[in-house]
Amino acid sequence: MMILYQYWMSSSSWRVRWALRIKGLEFEQVSLDLRAGAQLAPEHRARNPMGYVPAVVVDGRCLAESVAILEWLDETHPTPPLYPKDPWLRARTRQLVELINAGTQPLQNLAVVERHSKDKDERKAWMAHFNERGLEAFNGVVGIVDGELDRVGKFCVGDSLTAADLYLVPQLASARRFGVDVAKWPRLLAAESAALATPHASAALPENQPDAPRGK
Repeated sequence: MMILYQYWMSSSSWRVRWALRIKGLEFEQVSLDLRAGAQLAPEHRARNPMGYVPAVVVDGRCLAESVAILEWLDETHPTPPLYPKDPWLRARTRQLVELINAGTQPLQNLAVVERHSKDKDERKAWMAHFNERGLEAFNGVVGIVDGELDRVGKFCVGDSLTAADLYLVPQLASARRFGVDVAKWPRLLAAESAALATPHASAALPENQPDAPRGK
């Protein structure tokens, strides 16, 4: 069985949990408490030298980074697909994925914000700024995709759930947490609502994970 090293509140872990469930794969979840620094322990650095989650162990081999994991999943378990068959739409999906994966989410990582400032208010302002910047760009590209398709899609790229949606939904959750007014992007909120209504979405939510805090 596949092992997923993850953290309940990690948006990158959320993407991979969701993808694994979409593909119908069984996996064991192992939680690493990021706030306690568990991801920096030598045994996890051996899995991912960058010390990040998620990481999956398959047949004794470990693969890290959510983009690599999702693309590997789509290549080895192609149904249902996370990337469109059409080469241009597949490239657009990758473009949207990278807007979040490379241009937005890394700037809210603990290592980045702790390096930026020790002040909590300044950290929150930093994270809000880069979330807003990234999602504004994401919204722009989704609009371009709609123009190319000559219709407004149900999801980020047309009428099928793709990897782009798996990146959008956790990032909108982060943006809300940092105080960003997401109401300015109704197109993204519609795609989010459609994605969250699909099977397996609920099981991947942070609050539904075994390591999520439980109220008394």
